Amino acid sequence: MPTAVISGTGAYVPTRVLTNKELESVVDTTEEWILSRTGIIERRIALPDQATSDLSCPAAVQALENAGLLATDIDAIIVCTVTPDMMFPSTACIVQAKLGATQAVAFDLGAACTGFIYGLQLAAHAIEAGSWSHVLVIGAETLSRIVDWQDRNTCVLFGDGAGAAVVSANGRGPRILGIHLGADGTDGHVLTMPAGGSRLPASLETVNGRRHFVHMNGQEVYKFAVRIVDEACSRLLDKLGLSYNQVDFYIPHQANLRIIEGFAKRLKLPLEKIAVNLDKYGNMSSASIPVALHEFGERPPQTGSKVMLVGFGGGLTWGSCLLEWQAN
Repeated sequence: MPTAVISGTGAYVPTRVLTNKELESVVDTTEEWILSRTGIIERRIALPDQATSDLSCPAAVQALENAGLLATDIDAIIVCTVTPDMMFPSTACIVQAKLGATQAVAFDLGAACTGFIYGLQLAAHAIEAGSWSHVLVIGAETLSRIVDWQDRNTCVLFGDGAGAAVVSANGRGPRILGIHLGADGTDGHVLTMPAGGSRLPASLETVNGRRHFVHMNGQEVYKFAVRIVDEACSRLLDKLGLSYNQVDFYIPHQANLRIIEGFAKRLKLPLEKIAVNLDKYGNMSSASIPVALHEFGERPPQTGSKVMLVGFGGGLTWGSCLLEWQAN
């Protein structure tokens, strides 16, 4: 059976930086209020002519270069996003055309902030089954387009960006040891964008009611996140016959510093073992983990190190993925 490895990663964030200080002039908030409650200092915002596919492509090109592959070597493209360019065609098909990945099947995956880990699961299974040899998994978002800039509780949290990984059969790169996924639709109402689909298609009423923006019950999301990160990690470790003390580093979804600190406290983990970049980018949903993974890999850990990816988000969804670093 082939082994699924991450043979290359890439990341791209827009050039436009939106600081907490600037947000003071946009919404009723302060620089100190944002930092103390979220840990975010600034975030990146897509330019007016940039859509999600435009963020995806530079990240994908970098991942392909790092994997030593051409776009025509890719068998499948999975774009994980809740902010597609349009309802259809899929953003993945748009990316396929822009890259010239003429041999690749392409489709989008919607699992919100857990999307990238869901995408890794599909890629790893297909590779282990021998169906595909190289899969491009992209997590990309332009959340600034669906944020209500009049709601200080949500607009300060989110940013735009894209991260990509090439998952290959065998070869060099971190090896995927296992993945655990979960979902609970009964609590999906705590994090939604209510309008724009078949339930509430766009109308004057939905636009005036601000139903095309992110709606979030922050307190409920916080309680869910702190609990589910522990569960997602422990379920995967149990399946693999490993324990927490055998994990060297963690790369969690970058939602809020309080959530990350709550997770660390719950598991008695030193913050030095947890990758954090939300101070620079905010919450990029499905792009958050792959961007952090790419930055982490620029200074790779020792051979044999085990690194846990863990995500949670709308749906509600959650997932974990354990990687083992190999010698290049």
